[in-house]
Amino acid sequence: MTLQLEEPDNMTESKLSSVSFDLDGKVAIVTGSGTGIGRAIAESYASAGAHVILAARNENNLIEVKESILKSGGYADYLVTDITKIDQIEKLASLTRKVSTEKDSDIILVNNAGFGFTKPAVEVTEDDFDKITSTHLKGTFFCCQKIAEIMLERGYGKIINMGSTWGEATDAKKAPYCMAKAGIAHLTRALSTEWAPHGIRVNTLAPTATLTEFTSQTMKNNPDRAKGIVSRIKLGRFAVPSDHIGAAIFLASTASDFVTGHTLYVDGGLVAAG
Repeated sequence: MTLQLEEPDNMTESKLSSVSFDLDGKVAIVTGSGTGIGRAIAESYASAGAHVILAARNENNLIEVKESILKSGGYADYLVTDITKIDQIEKLASLTRKVSTEKDSDIILVNNAGFGFTKPAVEVTEDDFDKITSTHLKGTFFCCQKIAEIMLERGYGKIINMGSTWGEATDAKKAPYCMAKAGIAHLTRALSTEWAPHGIRVNTLAPTATLTEFTSQTMKNNPDRAKGIVSRIKLGRFAVPSDHIGAAIFLASTASDFVTGHTLYVDGGLVAAG
């Protein structure tokens, strides 16, 4: 490896205009894209020019998102996928290879699928624990593995793993979720180190508590808990799915080509405040 001590010639002419957030010609897989943050990211990627491959367990939701993208002039396919099943991840990778080969496209992977629950640690069952780890850790790892096999052949790719502020900060009665999200952040760092020489950038996008159809109802049913969470968010409100679009596009685009192994918090200041 040659030690570079001077700015490359091709960088001296770098201009702001060369920074691009355009995803035109890219193929983007977004897991958990039937609702919430995943849907917002998928639709924003399509608006930015990417051909989106939607993946989730609920086919009706996937059809709805696909139709929304097509009506807006975008491109989308979908595959019903349970990311706790490796054979289904392999089918998702096969579809990705097919679409990206046909379009001669670079690949973006967003590992968004996940869920959480609130329960005292002493009441967490083995089934609770296995569901959290199978989805967040097993599912994220093997999605990275199977899609990266294609990226490695091509020498470029972007992987965005969905973390959480609870992977750094903590929240009462969410120990397995906090553990899993911390694991995702460290997985990101490990894979970024291994795959950087092959042109693959791996980063974590870490949202704070975000109002989706599910969480909105949960917070309405637990107003004291809702107030407690908002009191920790220094911008004074819950996030909404659209708050995460800018960070997701940045990490998927060439604008972030020198960013890897990073956790980007979109949290209204929660982590910074401790």
